[in-house]
Amino acid sequence: MSVKPGARLRSVSCDTEVVVVQAASTDVTLECGGRPMVDIGSDAAPAGAPVEGFDGGSSVGKRYTDAGATIEVLCTKGGTGSLAVDGQALGVKDAKPLPSSD
Repeated sequence: MSVKPGARLRSVSCDTEVVVVQAASTDVTLECGGRPMVDIGSDAAPAGAPVEGFDGGSSVGKRYTDAGATIEVLCTKGGTGSLAVDGQALGVKDAKPLPSSD
C-alpha cells in the first residue's frame, strides 16, 4: 500500500485511527492489531479482535515510528491493537528535549 502524509487510516480489529505524518519512500503495509489498516472512509467490515502479540494498545495523541524513523503516525483515536509496519512493531516516539534556559 502506498501510504502518503496526511492519509487517515483506521483499524479493522479495534477503534484505532491514525494520521500519517511521515511516509516511507517504499510501499509498506501499515497494520493495527495484526491486520492491515484501511482508509478511514472505507466500508470494510470489522475483522475481529487484535491478533495475540499485537494487542498492546495504542494511545490517543501519541506519535509512533519505526526503528529507522522512515514512517511516523499520529494516533487520533486509541484502541486495543498495537501499530506495526510490515509486521514490525512501531514504538512511541520520544519527545525532543527543550534547550536549557539558564
